[in-house]
Amino acid sequence: MDTKRIINIFIFILVSSPCLASAGDIVHQDNNAPKRPGCENNFVLVKVPTWVDGGEDTEYVGVGARFGRTLEAKEKDASQNRLVLADPPDCCSKPKNKLTGEAILVHRGGCSFTAKANFAEEANASAILIINNKTELFKMVCESNDTDVDIRIPAIMLPQDAGANLEKLIKNYSVVSVQLYSPRRPVVDVAEVFLWLMAVGTILCASYWSAWTARETAIELDKLLKDGSDEFSNMEGVNSNGFVDINMASAVSFVVIASCFLVMLYKLMSFWFIEVLVVLFCIGGVEGLQTCVVALLSCFRWFQHAGDSFIKVPFFGAVSYLTLAVCPFCIAFSVVWAVYRRISFAWIGQDILGIALMITVLQIVRVPNLKVGTVLLSCAFLYDIFWVFVSKWWFHESVMIVVARGDRSGEDGLIVAFSLRYDWLMKKNFRSGYFVWAMTAYGLGLLITYVALNLMDGHGQPALLYIVPFTLGTFLTLGKKRGELKTLWTRGEPERACPHIQLQSS
Repeated sequence: MDTKRIINIFIFILVSSPCLASAGDIVHQDNNAPKRPGCENNFVLVKVPTWVDGGEDTEYVGVGARFGRTLEAKEKDASQNRLVLADPPDCCSKPKNKLTGEAILVHRGGCSFTAKANFAEEANASAILIINNKTELFKMVCESNDTDVDIRIPAIMLPQDAGANLEKLIKNYSVVSVQLYSPRRPVVDVAEVFLWLMAVGTILCASYWSAWTARETAIELDKLLKDGSDEFSNMEGVNSNGFVDINMASAVSFVVIASCFLVMLYKLMSFWFIEVLVVLFCIGGVEGLQTCVVALLSCFRWFQHAGDSFIKVPFFGAVSYLTLAVCPFCIAFSVVWAVYRRISFAWIGQDILGIALMITVLQIVRVPNLKVGTVLLSCAFLYDIFWVFVSKWWFHESVMIVVARGDRSGEDGLIVAFSLRYDWLMKKNFRSGYFVWAMTAYGLGLLITYVALNLMDGHGQPALLYIVPFTLGTFLTLGKKRGELKTLWTRGEPERACPHIQLQSS
């Protein structure tokens, strides 16, 4: 395997290790605090876009309190206010600041939430943003002995990392402004539909590319077998196209390495470490984007000559002229995204790089049979559940939720790509094959993940908890019913008998 592919797979493991959970966790602590007059707001997620020294910066997400004034539903109707630090920081007494309608940033602890809000309102603050002492969100309620709950400013809880960032900016004498609004959740969230289509489309593209290259390789091998060429013996044991077949050990190792990276991210989460991850993501994105673009352009006859002509480049080996022409564009795209990644529409560039990386790795890394696929998905299934739910017992918070805040995973993509390769190599049609079933199961599993996330009112959900049983369960059940489970489990592709070997009868 060449160095470039090793780097690609390493980066894939690194950037995908914290991306198996749908996050947005909110801690429920209101079972003993029912609604009452003045303390009857619904808990809503609040968007907090920020501006630093007049320029648009990061958008954070908080949660509104049970008490206080409700927020505007539309961004255009929300006012923009300067954010200042409370003095004292916990706002458990009247702030010494002379406020004229600014929003005030305070620390949790020292007194009740309603006491902080009352002191902030008395000091003429327009809103109070309370920094949680953990990276998750906390639902602020009224205590049973709170009497003054007639609060007329909004109260928002921010996660610890968001509050620390804002506090650091203000202490560095930057002018920070915030806007607070809470968009109404629609019956069908367009963003979630888009994410679902994007995830399914990525797996679909990667599966077809993987199956097409596998079929081309099989056709080439069949020709060599029929011709009795010596080249076949030279190719045996060597994957000329640079594909990597996962074995049992690497399937387990993948999850172990991903867990190590996840803990490292959790313990070392800092500005410099985030910058390192951004650089690694850009490197992987460049490789993935140029691989996808070159493959796409090679389909057109105008670019075929450039794609088939190679030049030796130190460290990288033989590189096509088409790759050399495309690579500067991919590097520039990645650098522009890295520089402007904090602007509101930078997610477009991030998704393009991420999808390109995912498709490339799913085309390179392959599951050779269903046995390895079952081990890989079973380990990933347990990994996801452990780091979302069980890790709370050791770390007092969900490690996956703290690190991730995403939901994309590639493990199920490997098994879906395997299903289409198997269908094409075995010359099965859609009706008798496995791909349509596996793809449908993956889509349904991902859909159930989003439904569960909404039903659980923002609690982080391990995506593989739903996707693995749907995908793997469908595959195993269908293979057993059709009597093909043994072939799927052990070989994963048809046997090729050499026509030049004649069997001698006894």
